[in-house]
Amino acid sequence: MPRKSRTLANALDSHCAIARSLGVLTDSWSFLLLREALLGRRTFAQFRDSLGIATDILSARLNMLVEHGVLEKVPYQEPGQRTRDAYELTAAGDELKIVLVAMQQWGEEHVPRGRGSSVFPMTRDTQKHVRAALIDDDGVMVGHEDVDFVRGTASGDTYVEPKSI
Repeated sequence: MPRKSRTLANALDSHCAIARSLGVLTDSWSFLLLREALLGRRTFAQFRDSLGIATDILSARLNMLVEHGVLEKVPYQEPGQRTRDAYELTAAGDELKIVLVAMQQWGEEHVPRGRGSSVFPMTRDTQKHVRAALIDDDGVMVGHEDVDFVRGTASGDTYVEPKSI
């Protein structure tokens, strides 16, 4: 396995929110576990069977998602069985729905696949398809072509322009 770069090894301490997010959601398994949790999977066996993931990797990813507040362990017991842990999304984990909607949307557009089973984000009540969008501070939808990433300093919820040298 390749060694992590210094940036990824110290991601949780980064000033960059994207790097910190990657410090929690470290690999594709983390995103697939989130997808499965959003589809209603709760138990270790359900995750393992659905994804075909090795148990040591599954255990490590679940523990990390719990440690960082994305999932929480909730005890459950099947009749005649010992108590085990189920995994439920926290509020922070549920908010990652928008990230997965954006990934699904991008994949449908740029990595199209033929007919078959897929996952689609739908409203709970009306079963209407939903999309991720970029919205400015005034609530106006903005096209991706009109958005740039810039370096600066965050001060609370506001962005402070970097000073020219």
